[in-house]
Amino acid sequence: MNKPKIFIDGESGTTGLQIYSRLNQRDDIELVSIEASKRKDAHERAKLLNCVDVAILCLPDDAAREAVSLVNTSQVKILDASTAYRTASGWVYGFPELNPGQREKIANAQFVSNPGCYPTGFLACVRPLIAKGLIPATFPMTINAVSGYSGGGKSMIQKYDLFHEEEQDGSTYPYGIYGLQFGHKHVKEMHQHSGLASPPLFIPAVGDFEQGMLVQIPLPLWTLDHPPSGEEIYQAIAQYYQAEKFVQVAPFKDASLLRDGTFLDTTAVNGTNVVQVFVFANDNTKEALLVARLDNLGKGASGAAVQNLNIMLGLPEELGL
Repeated sequence: MNKPKIFIDGESGTTGLQIYSRLNQRDDIELVSIEASKRKDAHERAKLLNCVDVAILCLPDDAAREAVSLVNTSQVKILDASTAYRTASGWVYGFPELNPGQREKIANAQFVSNPGCYPTGFLACVRPLIAKGLIPATFPMTINAVSGYSGGGKSMIQKYDLFHEEEQDGSTYPYGIYGLQFGHKHVKEMHQHSGLASPPLFIPAVGDFEQGMLVQIPLPLWTLDHPPSGEEIYQAIAQYYQAEKFVQVAPFKDASLLRDGTFLDTTAVNGTNVVQVFVFANDNTKEALLVARLDNLGKGASGAAVQNLNIMLGLPEELGL
């Protein structure tokens, strides 16, 4: 039996390299590569894109759109890791745990968009509560998140490498707000796939560390006529993901996953394809905090891509993970 052929268009980028390193160790697939000198040769790329079973696009948005336009056969499945198609009609969103039936949609699709890292954390926390009606779709969501600087790709990595030559103070730096620019590119994705009536207010920050991510969603439950308890929120999320391998819901009121019983270590799941979800709540003040912890280059990028690839090929999801 022939092995499925996979072409990573953009394998020299941050995400592409991570995907390549995961797939290159496997003997159940065949990786097809392009010569370095021909990476921008549209004819050569088109040739490879149309001769494989799955093409994984690890490219800037415009280049990803160009790559899709070069595919002229329905026999090739495309997994796009850019932001170009995450809310596009005709594309299946590649978060298998998002909704019942999402995994089957991915398996049957020709076009799959790999989720963003911040949206993965946000949706893992919020989607169960919206789906189960514990939080209304009209609830005003705020997201405070911090990611390792590798989430910004090559340009941000280069900036931090230069910065580290001069100083390293362990700070975090908000971006994408006010003069830096409101309206992060992930907001539309978060809005569409969460089921919220309005876009969330998203405040991202980059940390002075390479990998790891915390996504925090504060819930002022006192604004609701019938606020759910912390236990109800926890049970809803835990039941939603009870059969999932790659979404772990931390036990409610259990500090064993906290460093020194107090701190959430941002890097604790680096190197995995796991997203952990935490529920903290105070029923007296009717407040709660949802937190997702993940590797921005794992479940937030390359790990999710390998998981989606496995589903698209009809293979066990955990292969290579």
